[in-house]
Amino acid sequence: MATTQLSKDLLRAQFVGKTLHQVPTPSVVLDLAKVEANCNLMLEAAKRLRLNWRAHIKTHKTSELTRLQVGNDDSTPVNIIVSTVMEAESVVPLLKEYQLRGRPVNMLYSFPVYLSSVDRLAAILAQLGPGSVTVMVDHIEQVKLLTLIASKSGHPPLVFMKVNMGGNRAGVIPNTPTCAALVRELLLAETVGAAVFYGLYSHAGHSYASRQDWEAMGMLGAEFSALHDVAHAIHAERPDHPLVLSVGATPTVTTLHHPDFGVDIDGEGRKQNATGTNNEGEAVLMTGAESGSTDAAATGLIKDIIARMRADGLTLEVHAGVYPVLDVQQLAAHARDATYLNASAVAITVVAEVASLYPGRGAGDVTEAMVNAGSLALGREPCQDMGEVKGQHYNGWGIVMPWAGVANVVPGPQFPAVHGGWQVSRISQEHGVLAWVGNKEEETPLAVGQRVRIWPNHACITGAGHSWYLIVDSRNQGREDEVVDVWPRWNGW
Repeated sequence: MATTQLSKDLLRAQFVGKTLHQVPTPSVVLDLAKVEANCNLMLEAAKRLRLNWRAHIKTHKTSELTRLQVGNDDSTPVNIIVSTVMEAESVVPLLKEYQLRGRPVNMLYSFPVYLSSVDRLAAILAQLGPGSVTVMVDHIEQVKLLTLIASKSGHPPLVFMKVNMGGNRAGVIPNTPTCAALVRELLLAETVGAAVFYGLYSHAGHSYASRQDWEAMGMLGAEFSALHDVAHAIHAERPDHPLVLSVGATPTVTTLHHPDFGVDIDGEGRKQNATGTNNEGEAVLMTGAESGSTDAAATGLIKDIIARMRADGLTLEVHAGVYPVLDVQQLAAHARDATYLNASAVAITVVAEVASLYPGRGAGDVTEAMVNAGSLALGREPCQDMGEVKGQHYNGWGIVMPWAGVANVVPGPQFPAVHGGWQVSRISQEHGVLAWVGNKEEETPLAVGQRVRIWPNHACITGAGHSWYLIVDSRNQGREDEVVDVWPRWNGW
């Protein structure tokens, strides 16, 4: 059962109207302008390519950002993904609101189902009604739990079979006896009314290790192809069985913003341009020439894969989670080129204070500084060094954003592989150590008591260390640092 959440009204009374120079530190901040732009880009891409869209809400765990991810088009379903049962329980009131507006809802609990989750998931399914809850299965022993959920809720749950297409975190491997056995068990469970075999699901987590512009596009094609192979095996057992094929991770799905996807002809014969973001985080139309991209072969291959799957009667769905806020890891993956993906699109920062300075202590006699944001405020998740010479790529724990007198190195197209300026070089529980990377002569001075904003490596882990987000809006000229809202998080399990 969900625990009592923090009062949004009390938090707003405490923070709204203050600036980032007046709030306690460390605090995690989201820029509404950039969040909205990133969400709109994804909704536009899914609509343009006629793909079903499923929003993962695990990064932020808030109702406010969930609304932005699913959009306000009442003609579309509200399909979401949660990673904890706490998220599932907490989002129920919002899903009920959408049901009252006539929007079908479906919540996927993305962890393979386990015994202690059954009662709570069944209670949610009972509240939201048939077709509202989907669970994940990747082992034959999990199938028996579907009967329990159905009996406790009064409705059979929908089921995604998780397919491992290279990430090796979870899922069955295609074209193996284990995969075939699980398919048969799920079809049997459907026959006896214990479940609805809804479709196949993959997550290309290894796409985070891509480092070249648009490289993750090939992994998106591999995801679709892997699920297509499994769908053929299912149709060999049960011809014409309806299936949803759901693929995605932020690096793979955001490659759908590629300009060669943006000049397709829609159903009414109009050409549509792709969209990007400008330096203010606003959505802007762009042509293929403006993007500088020439990778038409990869987009053509994915279009062909999609066409073949649609010809087989399959429903195609994409999902992603961290894309609304982004982070240093996403910049490192270079899922899009710098025109579409750059530091100006990162919506999340952590505000911290410089507590002490240590001149000449760093390598090359550069200054080091201590800030009050360590692993609990920033997270301890490294950005994998994929460079040919280890240690030359970025390997820190966060990068200081140019802001409020900190004229840090402005990121270029190869950022963060090519990097410099103030970075979080070491962290412990509450302590973060900033070090200047680059020529000592170019070092930007810091002062004790000065505030800095840090782009974190992984937004999902960073958010977990905080109970709410402070919301600013960079579209408010002259008041870009003013808190305009507070979004409480659904922390816990």
